[in-house]
Amino acid sequence: MTPRNRSTGPARHDDRRRTFPALQPLAGEDFAASWWGNAWVDALEDTALDRARLVRGRAYASRGHVDAITVTPGRVMAYVHGSRPRPYRTEIRLRTLTDDDWDDFLAAAASRPDHIAALLDKDVPHALAEVADLLPTPGDLIPDCSCPDDGYPCKHAAALCYQTARLLDEDPFVLFLMRGLGEREILAALAHRNATRSAAERSTAATAAPVPTVPAREAVAARTLPVLPPPFPVPLHPGRPPAYPEGPGAAGRGLDSLALDLLATEAAARAHTILATGTDPIAGLTIWQDAIRLAAAHPGSGLTASTRALYRDLAAATGRTPTDLARAVAAWRQGGRAALDVLEKPWDPPAGPFDRARPALAAADFPHFRPWRNHLSTSSLQLRFGRDGLWYGYESDTDREDWWPRGTPDADPVGALTALLGR
Repeated sequence: MTPRNRSTGPARHDDRRRTFPALQPLAGEDFAASWWGNAWVDALEDTALDRARLVRGRAYASRGHVDAITVTPGRVMAYVHGSRPRPYRTEIRLRTLTDDDWDDFLAAAASRPDHIAALLDKDVPHALAEVADLLPTPGDLIPDCSCPDDGYPCKHAAALCYQTARLLDEDPFVLFLMRGLGEREILAALAHRNATRSAAERSTAATAAPVPTVPAREAVAARTLPVLPPPFPVPLHPGRPPAYPEGPGAAGRGLDSLALDLLATEAAARAHTILATGTDPIAGLTIWQDAIRLAAAHPGSGLTASTRALYRDLAAATGRTPTDLARAVAAWRQGGRAALDVLEKPWDPPAGPFDRARPALAAADFPHFRPWRNHLSTSSLQLRFGRDGLWYGYESDTDREDWWPRGTPDADPVGALTALLGR
């Protein structure tokens, strides 16, 4: 049967309702390449009571018999063309997550920069998906169709499921919408949590020491003036420059308020460092290192529109991806240039502290670390020995080899591991 003519324009995007144009016929046999797309297909196939209906559903999907797909919380709907002239109205229903489930998911996502970077790159970490049972399991998908076939599922519902897997492959936020929240809601909630954390950190910062003073009467008295008071102490933190709002006609004059704010903030931070230490923090940095420093100085980990633009532009200017930059920023915040060197440059340490680390870990009931060059690893934890004699903690989802800097460096491997585990 020849597929019907369908629109190929862009999808309409309402945060709680998304409609996708009919997908083009599929040349190959695989409806999903991502692990979450394949999990969706597995949930369908493990639920099916009749394999023959699945085969016919795959054929319907491959030939483009599924019209535009509409996704809303708890529901996926489309019209599917079968053997009759009139298409059938077909739905797949699934459970939405509770408020507590979403709270657990958002808390887990906001707590790790690698999870945030993955979501912004349209990727779903395994550990994050397991927090709130995002992925369907056998029995979660409930098909419904206006056709007379009482199969579970019928071939039309199977076709809709297979085509939905292609949508999930391209954008995992479709899965989140099925479970109850749209993309904008999720990103806004993550940005709010990040802003709340940043405000709490600022409120606990130490206040500056009081400024020494001289009474005016003493200053003007007819006598030998006292010794001048000592210079003002260096502030504990650099000053905050004024905001630069976007004014009328600013775009036409080539003014970028974010760039002005960033330049002013950087100038204040650099001046403060030179005043406090007598050294220039930028001297000797490569372009890539300076890009990392700029991103690390800007709070948000790429969550807000401005920081996403900053991460995107800095990554593009240095030939890297936003995920590469987010990982390097995590290392920079862990320990500056020394920690970045540990992230990017494995090396072969001499005998001594590195060789004594494994017995020390085993004595502390951590016996399962495997050595490779300056790394000691388990399936999800890793310690890296730096040229500065410190141990740096790393964490990954189990067996993923996707290591992200975590914790505080320590000269003792057991101390570094304890900081990594939050004990």
